[in-house]
Amino acid sequence: MSDLDHDFGAFVAARATSLLRVAYLACGDEAEAEDLLQTALERTYRKWDRVAGYDSPEAYVRRVIVNAAINRARRRAILTIIPMHSPPETAIRAGDPDLFQVLMDALRALPPRQRAVIVLRYWEDLTETQTAEALGCSVGTVKSQASKAMAKLRSALGRETLEGAITDAHA
Repeated sequence: MSDLDHDFGAFVAARATSLLRVAYLACGDEAEAEDLLQTALERTYRKWDRVAGYDSPEAYVRRVIVNAAINRARRRAILTIIPMHSPPETAIRAGDPDLFQVLMDALRALPPRQRAVIVLRYWEDLTETQTAEALGCSVGTVKSQASKAMAKLRSALGRETLEGAITDAHA
């Protein structure tokens, strides 16, 4: 086993859980997230001699994951529609066990680029600049996509529910 293979194995062992979470949040399906992660790791492994020298190999893999999720969504051209057309009559309490599922359904209804921005900015706590780098776009694009996505989420979920969900996601 070469040193590069060993380094890649150590990287995967250390960061796989975090990367799987990004994949899951990017696509909203556990099995698809595992496939996305495997695809991203396979693509990264082929270029590991170059990627290992980057300041943050994890950022490279996150970008591969997000791009793969966006490409899959485009190929399928199917977005899951939120089952409710108006916000619930009463806001869901913070800590409600169904809150995560409601939020995931709302995330699935967002266009892939907006979903990627929300995942990277609010779940991964990346700055606007880091998110722009991960997605290969400008900071202005990140801001506009985040604004549009948050407006859609607020509309679908109600402001109190959305703010509670974001707070709970970080807990």
